[in-house]
Amino acid sequence: MPKMGRPGMSDEMKADLWRRWRAGESISVISRQIGKPPGSVFTVLKHHGGIAPGSRKARAGSLTLGEREEISRGLCAGQSYRSLAALLGRAVSTISREVGKNGGRDAYRAIAAQERARGRARRPKQCLLAREPVLRQMVLTLLKEQWSPEQIVGHLRLHHGDDPDMQITHETIYRSIYTTRWKVVPRELCKRLRTGRPIRKNKRHTVKSQCRSQITDARPIDERPQAAEDRSEPGHLEGDLVIGSNNSQVATLVDRKTRFLTVVKLASRHTAVVIPALADTYERMDSRLRATLTWDRGMELAAHKRLTAATGVDVFFAAPRSPWQRGTNENTNKLLRQYLPKGTNLSTFSQDDLDAIATKLNNRPRKCLGFLTPAESVALTG
Repeated sequence: MPKMGRPGMSDEMKADLWRRWRAGESISVISRQIGKPPGSVFTVLKHHGGIAPGSRKARAGSLTLGEREEISRGLCAGQSYRSLAALLGRAVSTISREVGKNGGRDAYRAIAAQERARGRARRPKQCLLAREPVLRQMVLTLLKEQWSPEQIVGHLRLHHGDDPDMQITHETIYRSIYTTRWKVVPRELCKRLRTGRPIRKNKRHTVKSQCRSQITDARPIDERPQAAEDRSEPGHLEGDLVIGSNNSQVATLVDRKTRFLTVVKLASRHTAVVIPALADTYERMDSRLRATLTWDRGMELAAHKRLTAATGVDVFFAAPRSPWQRGTNENTNKLLRQYLPKGTNLSTFSQDDLDAIATKLNNRPRKCLGFLTPAESVALTG
C-alpha cells in the first residue's frame, strides 16, 4: 500500500486534491469530492502555502518500483545478486546496496524500499530569500510597511536594477510568505498583506456555483413578481443575518416598499433553527407584509421549502456575491448597527429588546419615504 501522510491521504488522493485546487474548487467542495474533512484538506494546502508543488521526478538511472518488485520476488525465490543484476541489466553493486539499505535479504520489501528512496531523494533547495540575507531584510522591511510583493519588486528593479543579488519576482515573495515551514518570513507578516489570507489563493478560485449556491430548487431573483421589483406594493421583504461576537446572530426582514423592519432572535444560524424562527415571526406579522421573501445564498435558508409550506410566502434568492440585489436590506442593517454595533454579543438581547429597537427604526422618518416613517407607510397602504 502507498504510504499515508499525516492527513491520511495517499499520493493519488493528494494529486487529485491539488488538481481540483488549481481548477478553482473551494476547500469544502474538495472535501466532499475526495471524502476527507475540510481540516485535512487545509492541512495539505497549508503545508505548501496553497501553492501546488511541482511534480517530482526520479533521478535518471535510479531503480524503479517495477525493478524493486523484481528484486523482491527474486530474493523470495533465492536468486543471487548476480543473477538479479543480469536480469535487470544493473550492476551487481547496485543490487547489493539496494538490498543492504532496506533490511537485507529476509526483510526487503519493494514498496517500503520505494518509499525510503523517495524520502532520501528529498533535498529541497533553499529559497532565494534564505540564500540572500540582504535581499531578505529589504523585503521584510517593506512588507512591514504593508507594501505588496508587486510593489516591492517594482521598487527593487527601479532602484537596484544593476544588482542581480537584489532581484526577485513577486511570486517568489508570495511563496516565501505563505510557505511558513521555510521560516524565512515571520508568520505575522501574512496579516500585513491586504487579503490577510493564510494560504495563496488560486486566481481561478471562486465560490460561485459552489457550497453557498447549492440550495436545492432555489428560485432566482429574476422570477420575483414585478410588484416586488418596482416596489408598487408592500409585502415583498428582503432578509439577511446580522452577525455578532461569540457566534451570535439575528435575522432582519425589511419591506422593500415601506422599509418596515422586523428583527428576529436566533439561537444559531443553522437552517433547522432559522426556518422555524422565521415561520413563527411570519405568523405574528402584519398580513400586508406576507407576499415574498428575497434572501442571499446563505445556507441558513437551505430548507426554504419548509418556510413556504408553513407560511405560504414564496422565497427567492439573489445571485451569489451580489449584495446590491438586496440593497434595501443592506442599508437597513447599517442603520441597525447603531443599536447593535459590530463586535456585540447579540445573544444577550431578548426578543423584546430586538422588538424595541425595530420599533425605534420603524418610527424614524425616512427621506426615501418623503419623511414618513415606515410604520406610517404601512398604515397608509390600507
